[in-house]
Amino acid sequence: MKQKRYFLADNELPTQWYNIQADMKNKPQPMLSPKTKKPITVDELSQLISREAASQELNFSDAWIDIPEPVLEMYRYYRSTPLVRAYGLEEALGTPAHIYFKNESVSPVGSHKLNSALPQAYYCKKEGATNITTETGAGQWGCALSYASKVFGLECAVYQVKISYNQKPYRRSVMQVFGAQVTPSPSMSTRAGKDILTLYPNHQGSLGTAISEAVELALTTPNCKYALGSVMSHVSLHQTIIGLEAEKQMEKAGEYPDIVIGCFGGGSNFSGISFPFMRHNILDGKKTRFIAAEPESCPKLTRGKFCYDYGDESAYTPLMPMFSLGHNFRPANIHAGGLRYHGAGVVVSQLYKDGLMEAADVSQLQSFEAGLLFSKAEGIIPAPESCHAIAVAVEEAKRCKETGESKVILFNLSGHGLVDMAAYDQYLSGSLTNYTVSPEEIEKNVGNL
Repeated sequence: MKQKRYFLADNELPTQWYNIQADMKNKPQPMLSPKTKKPITVDELSQLISREAASQELNFSDAWIDIPEPVLEMYRYYRSTPLVRAYGLEEALGTPAHIYFKNESVSPVGSHKLNSALPQAYYCKKEGATNITTETGAGQWGCALSYASKVFGLECAVYQVKISYNQKPYRRSVMQVFGAQVTPSPSMSTRAGKDILTLYPNHQGSLGTAISEAVELALTTPNCKYALGSVMSHVSLHQTIIGLEAEKQMEKAGEYPDIVIGCFGGGSNFSGISFPFMRHNILDGKKTRFIAAEPESCPKLTRGKFCYDYGDESAYTPLMPMFSLGHNFRPANIHAGGLRYHGAGVVVSQLYKDGLMEAADVSQLQSFEAGLLFSKAEGIIPAPESCHAIAVAVEEAKRCKETGESKVILFNLSGHGLVDMAAYDQYLSGSLTNYTVSPEEIEKNVGNL
């Protein structure tokens, strides 16, 4: 098994995040207050999240944001993450393409999510919060925020989507090891959860339901702030540490990507790997393609509607201009729990609307097929979410084989799948199936938005 890995020295690590909102020719439309339906302000948003995160969310002028030193100190525990030339995968596919992946699975919690959990927890602690609450799908974000909360001395409460709470018990255990309180959502512990269970007693949960419960807890608990692991612009900002490192590492490799790929739920890791390279398309005329790989069962970009919609099922969050399947959309119970979100982030939605990026939908079986191929070729078992990015990278590499073009493909390996082996067991036994959303179901959810 042949690989080549590229790292950065400590003095080469980025000390700022990249804010693509400053360079976008068409700025995103404003988020709206759920109460007034007017553009939301920093003061209003900071009632829910930390004031610093709220300021970053609405910052359209500063392209570069300094990373606080306490956060940089924690980043140095695991960063830089390796950029890997995937010779084994290239050989398995017989492709002339050069395939690279950024391995975010080496973080202490096994995914990229820690890149935003650390600054969000730091800002909350600095501003006097004692508690922090959030939602999680597959559990990667919940694990990251649980760890970050422990680092900065906060109590953490996590609402985990019920189907993932049952499917992925070890991620739940990881959160509890770090001291978090974990509740399956929807639950009877909040008004939002009770209302949902009254209407749908067997509801298996979605990120929209879990967000509603976490937001309600934050708004009704003294000294408590809410933190979100994807979708929001400040989360995408923090994740650009991935692409900024990759940019320097690609220079060490002597190459520049023709295609950049990330799996897509709300947009955090796709944004992280893509935005630093996308700035060269915007500012310098580069022609790199950017592909968001979303699940066929939750195709908000490829089949959703661009509109104002809530980020949660109970309409607690700001109204966001985004591609959405409707905040009441109930996604199929696929194992890529981190991608089961009804909407795309505001910034990504605008970039997609402007044609600066593409989207592809991937079936559950195709994603696991690609994950197994990658595991055998590179020796890393990827998370089900990451398998979607791998599947699109494989298709692009096969296309290079057909055309004879030697393109450079870069994708983000957002996390490992070592606590997702039950999903692999089901795939290997033949018990997993594909889920396709019917046009009627989509129209039912988005028709009135």
